[in-house]
Parts: sequence; structure tokens; C-alpha cells
Amino acid sequence: MDEIIKQIKDPKLLLQVEHVVPFHGYLATGAFIGIQMFNIAQDVLGFRDKERIYVTCETSNCIPDAFQILAGATIGNNGMRITDFGKMAVVVNLQVPPGVTSARGVRIYLDHAKTEKYPKLHAWYLNTEKIPHEDVIPELLKAGDGVYSHEIIDIAIPVKPAKCVKVCKQCGESFVCHGDEVLCGTCTDT
Repeated sequence: MDEIIKQIKDPKLLLQVEHVVPFHGYLATGAFIGIQMFNIAQDVLGFRDKERIYVTCETSNCIPDAFQILAGATIGNNGMRITDFGKMAVVVNLQVPPGVTSARGVRIYLDHAKTEKYPKLHAWYLNTEKIPHEDVIPELLKAGDGVYSHEIIDIAIPVKPAKCVKVCKQCGESFVCHGDEVLCGTCTDT
């Protein structure tokens, strides 16, 4: 992996890789794709580093880690959702003021038609061959954002309901309710 890192000439990209790798555990192709997708989203939407964004990842593999580290968008702070369609794709939008019900966002995906110019990347992506990360990432470096497609989309922002906390009638523990239930989810499932 050190040989790949030496090939990265862009100081911003190098710094991003240095931040994401310890969190992810190694320089995986998917994590690198996540970094590139983050940079495309930043270019398209014009947000600054550490500005609040919301991300929906269409895979649970690798890509989310880049957005967690580079944007601080996590499941725990409601900045990230994972809807695992098994696609190398993300939807990103900026935070909107309270009461605003839609936002401009961007959906970015690794475009298999565009990866054909890069045989190792294409084979890795379509899983037609077992290609090591060390062989795929250099092709991603050469391709830059040329293997991605994106579209601007309108995103409906749901109205956040007031938080309702009740004490479960069965176990006596408090829980966040989403209606008129009197039992927590644990007691309802038993």
C-alpha cells in the first residue's frame, strides 16, 4: 500500500487517505471510492470541510467510512443512512434550515460503462476477476472522477416529529415511542 500512497500527488487527497485508512483499517478500493465520491459531492454542492451534510449510502461496504471521517456524517448523529441496495452510490445534500421541506442534492455512482477504459477496475467492479486493491486503486488515481456519473436531485426533507418518551408498562424502562404504544419494542417482540 505504501507504493500506492507514494503515487498520490494531490496533497488534499493524500491527507484524506491518511485520515480514512486508520478508521477503515486499510486502503480498500471501496474506501478510496468513497473519498473520491466525497470530493465530487463537495465540488458539486460547494460545501466546506466540516459543514453539515447528510449522506445516504447505497451500500454498507467501505464507502460509508470515508463520509464518516471526512464529513462527520454518522448513523449516530443522523447524518448518514445506509440503504443497502448493493450499489456503489451515494446521495448527498446539505443541511437545510428548520421548516424547509426539500433540498438540492447529488447522487453519485461508479459508472460501469466508464470503468471499461480501466480493465482492472472494471473487472474488480463487475467481480469477473479477483483483483487486489493494490492493482485497482492506481487505476482509480488515473481515472479521477472520470469513472463516476452524477445527477442533481431534489430530496424531500421529512418533518421531524416531536420526541415522545414513555415508560414501558411491562418492563418499566423508558423508551422513545412513535405513536400510542405502551410497550417498548423489546417487550412487544416477546
